[in-house]
Parts: sequence; C-alpha cells; structure tokens
Amino acid sequence: MYEIENVLRDYAWGSTTAIAALLGRPESGGPEAELWIGAHADSPSVARSGRNGTPTPLNELIDADPAHHLGAGSVARFGPRLPFLAKILAAAQPLSLQVHPSLEQARSGFARENDAGVPANAANRNYRDDNHKPEMILALTPFEALCGFRPPKQTRQLLQHVAGLFDQAGRTAPALLGTLLADLAGPDEGQALRTAFERLISGGGEVAEATAVVAAALISGAPLEPYRPELATVVSLNEKYPGDPGVLISLLLNRISLQPGEAVYLPAGNVHAYLHGLGVEVMASSDNVLRGGLTPKFVDVPELLRTIDFQPVAVPMLAATRNGLDQEIFSPPFAEFSLQRIALGPDAGPVPIAQSGAAVVVVVAGDIYLDSPKGDLHLSRGGSAFLPAAEAPVNVHRAAGSTEEVLAFAVTTGLPAGD
Repeated sequence: MYEIENVLRDYAWGSTTAIAALLGRPESGGPEAELWIGAHADSPSVARSGRNGTPTPLNELIDADPAHHLGAGSVARFGPRLPFLAKILAAAQPLSLQVHPSLEQARSGFARENDAGVPANAANRNYRDDNHKPEMILALTPFEALCGFRPPKQTRQLLQHVAGLFDQAGRTAPALLGTLLADLAGPDEGQALRTAFERLISGGGEVAEATAVVAAALISGAPLEPYRPELATVVSLNEKYPGDPGVLISLLLNRISLQPGEAVYLPAGNVHAYLHGLGVEVMASSDNVLRGGLTPKFVDVPELLRTIDFQPVAVPMLAATRNGLDQEIFSPPFAEFSLQRIALGPDAGPVPIAQSGAAVVVVVAGDIYLDSPKGDLHLSRGGSAFLPAAEAPVNVHRAAGSTEEVLAFAVTTGLPAGD
C-alpha cells in the first residue's frame, strides 16, 4: 500500500473553501476546483515512498509492474493503465455545458487530431487522450446540476409558461420562443430536441438578444412557479454568461438537486453541467470534454453535435447497494469503476474494501488504518492511498483512539471481484 499526494486543480469555477474544509487543511487562498486522485498522465498522484523508496508519480509506479499493481483482469480489459480517475469536486460557480465522447469517438478523434498535427495542449483540441469518460457524482453537500434532455412535451410546457409571462405583462415574447415551441412539437423526440439545440447553439445574435429579454422578464418580478429552479437557473447563468446559448439550452435539460448521499451517473453523449456543490466524482481515466456553452473556452459545434445523444432521459439516479459484508457500493453501468462509501461509527468493526484490481482510498473524516496480509497503513483525515491489486484483501478499521465518525471513500474497477 502506498500513501499518495494528489494534485489540486485551480479552475476559476472552484470554491475557495470547500475542499480545504472537507479535508481539514488550510485554504490555498485561491479557487480549489478539483483534487485529482489517480494516475492520469496530466496530473498523476505521487506515491510518497514509491520506487526505490523515493516519491514516484503513480502512473510511473504502475508502469513498472502493471500486473502486480492493476491485476491481470484489469490489464486484459483496459490495458496497462489505471482505468479510473477519482476527484473531489467543489463548484462555487457553474461548469461549462459539456458532453463526453464514446470510446469509439475518443479513439477516432484523438487519432484524427494527432494526424492533423494539433498540439496536445492546443486550446482548439477536442481530444486530450484516446479514452471515453463515463462518470458519476456522489453529493457531499446539496448539489445542483443540469443532466440530460427532458422530454420535449415537458419543455414545451415550461416555454409556454415563459411566453405567458409576457402576455400577462402586455409585452411581446421573443419570436425565438415560438420557434422553439414549434421545433419541440415534432413527432420524433430525438430529432425535435436536436433541432431546438442546433437552433440555440448556432443562433448567434438572435439567441443572445432573446436570452437577454427572457432574463430581464424573469428578474422583473414575474411569477416563476412552478418552474422556479429552472427559471432561476436561467437568471443566474445569464448573469455569469450573458447571452450565451447555454443559458436557454439549460431549459431543454433536466434540472436536478441532489441531497448529500445521492448520486447520478452520466454515460457518453449526456449533455450536462454541474452548477454548485461539493461531491466525489469518479470517471474513466480521461480528460476528453466537448463543450457546448457557459464557457470562454473552445466550442466545436460540428463535433459537439456528432457526440450528443439527443434522446430524452429520466434523471440517471444511482442508488447504493449494501451487502452482507457491510459494504455500501455505488455501481454504475461502466466497467471502469465503482465507488464504495465507508462510514464507521464508534462501535463499528472493520469493513473490507470491495476491491477488484487496483483501488484508491481517501479519508474525509476521522482516522483509519488499512490492513492486509502484506502490511498496514494509517491515514488521517485528508489522507489517501493507492492499493495495488496484489495487496487485496484490505480491511478498513477505525484508528485506535479515534473519537469521531469515520468517513472514507474507495474506488476500484467495476469488474467482478477476482478478475
């Protein structure tokens, strides 16, 4: 087992306080958006005592003996790399409206941009690696997000409410509202959503003007019920990104509010944006993002449209299962990862880590020690560790003298145990 140090990303949308408060350490003084826990080459964790007892980036440690660190099943399925990336994510402001590619799209797009000579760090690069990025987020605080397209019929009802606000005020609604209502009335739900989305993402000045008019109407005291979350989101997004097409695109999407302990998963093609909150995010090990608005960064509209799944979806909630070993596990329908929540009260006995291949552990409350047939490791609040596949089985214990409840999270592959 290796204690690891992780890389903190300081994106502008990050909270200045949430990650530091969660992990019990001083604030950095700037935004702290994501703590990366894994072996992605862009920001690998570092094993404090790695190869030859010296600090070693986790990807290099794994490269030295993939079968030992990852397990034969993981290497056979995903190759000689850690298949997942865990993050502590703290959003004080909205992230970009975005979508992630399928594995086939990622491989093709990465090769295409390499062949075209697009520099790896270019601002107009879509594909940073050749992997897909299905993901999940487990809320640690109330967590607000946009996630997937709602059925067009429901969005039409919302837009009709907005148009009615103009009628009540004796004003003319933007023509774009009527056009979108017509777009969404089509018999094919996926095509109707695609038409409306394309109109907004490509609408330029007409969309910006209509967005400003709608936002002004909403802040003038117009009744927002029964669509307060959706319409308040329009107002807040327009304050941050005035006239951006993502502001009205948000009305096409499911607006969700997660409570602590609730989780959603996001497959390839799901348009989403995290708006506010703190959570544990887990994904396949990739940094491929196609953006669709709410950002000053590059937006490749044609590639975005090729990537999005325009079928309406129910909110993809993910419930935990608890087994006879007292393991509480979130298992999304992705082979790359599963997430285990480990809560140990004052009288709790040890809980085994549901480890399949390699695993990482992060402690957010209390003190623990990990023990396996090959050794043990003490971790305090804010500490984290990498557990090679060959280390299993590993048990999590409350550390001696620990008086507060322990809370830790472990991430491993989603493969069956023993693979």
